[in-house]
Amino acid sequence: MAVVESATREREEGGDIILWILVWSELAAFGVLLCGFMVMSYLHAESFSLAKLHLDGRLASINTLVLIASGWLAAEAARASAERVRSIALVASATLGLVFAVIKLVEYQGELPFAGDATFSSFFELYFLITGFHLAHVIFLSLLMLLIARRPGPSNVTLVTTVWHVIDIVWLVIFPIIYLG
Repeated sequence: MAVVESATREREEGGDIILWILVWSELAAFGVLLCGFMVMSYLHAESFSLAKLHLDGRLASINTLVLIASGWLAAEAARASAERVRSIALVASATLGLVFAVIKLVEYQGELPFAGDATFSSFFELYFLITGFHLAHVIFLSLLMLLIARRPGPSNVTLVTTVWHVIDIVWLVIFPIIYLG
């Protein structure tokens, strides 16, 4: 019995290392993108300021609230001891993640006409790269949460909700830098 517990503990510890490598690599990737955005916004202050006027801060604010609520539900899934509660919380969190995606796509639809303007091209290239990369993470993790909700084992729930929180935190950094800065 001690051998089985030891092997399980080693597997879990190995999973923790992989999880933290994933978390830090995500933070590094978004950090580089956001630093590039800030440098370019300094170098091209006037065109970036004008381009930001074409963003829909109202939809971005709503999306921020949607992700905060989704993060709370993800935390509830991770905290729950009953499998059924974990499953319901994961589905609800994933649903809000997909709501975020729909709102973001509506927002993109309003911004695309301005993206072709040469004055704003640097801004919108970085904007769509950063927010699109984030959106891809939200969609992927939402689908993964729905998949895990079918059999919400504690280790899988911990893994997906931890990465979900990282992506939430990334949005909480993206929002002020792009929309408010």
